[in-house]
Amino acid sequence: MPTVYTLTASEPVNQQIYRLLRQDIVTCVIEPGTLLSEKEISTRFAVSRQPVREAFIKLAEAGLIQVLPQRGTFVRKISLRRVADGRFIREALETAVVRRAATGAAAGYLTKLDHNIELQKLAALNHNSQDFLLLDDEFHRLIALSIDCELAWNTVENIKAAMDRVRYLTLREISPPDQLVEQHIGILNAIKSQDADGAEDAMRRHLQAMFFSIAPVARSNGEWFDDN
Repeated sequence: MPTVYTLTASEPVNQQIYRLLRQDIVTCVIEPGTLLSEKEISTRFAVSRQPVREAFIKLAEAGLIQVLPQRGTFVRKISLRRVADGRFIREALETAVVRRAATGAAAGYLTKLDHNIELQKLAALNHNSQDFLLLDDEFHRLIALSIDCELAWNTVENIKAAMDRVRYLTLREISPPDQLVEQHIGILNAIKSQDADGAEDAMRRHLQAMFFSIAPVARSNGEWFDDN
């Protein structure tokens, strides 16, 4: 069942609904193919339909839902093509970012990255997949911030929705968090050593590892994937 959330006054309602629905879709709490109802979602969040409609627009732009005329609004199945395209763009951006970080990362962010790694280890130890994925994202975001290039991370975040669903499934079934922590440590060590080639290689291998694990996940969850 979807988590029951309490909205706050610190963020626009439509953005909160978008973020919370995105989380439920990415973690497959709301499964691919599910019919979404504006009325039910507005009741769930105790709001009018307008912010729900606005959240649906953003989810559609992210490729997570689709509106089928006279049929309704559905959570999209996972598109292998979108996953491949998203990984290609993400790899191009993040390898460039990590190369620059290896020669110009602000020292304060190296400390934040160290702390993030420790939190990742704790989340992995506690088998907390949702916390781990959030910390994984924060790790990559901190690298971009370390060179004052948050726009690079914002761009990645806007195109990685399809990847995120696969990331969650691989984390749950194929790629243990401990392996991902070790990959992150390898990236961070290369940054600390100012080894741009090593940092780029470590980042590339890290991002490609998820893509190579798609096949077994798609086989075991075939009804959630759309080969078209």
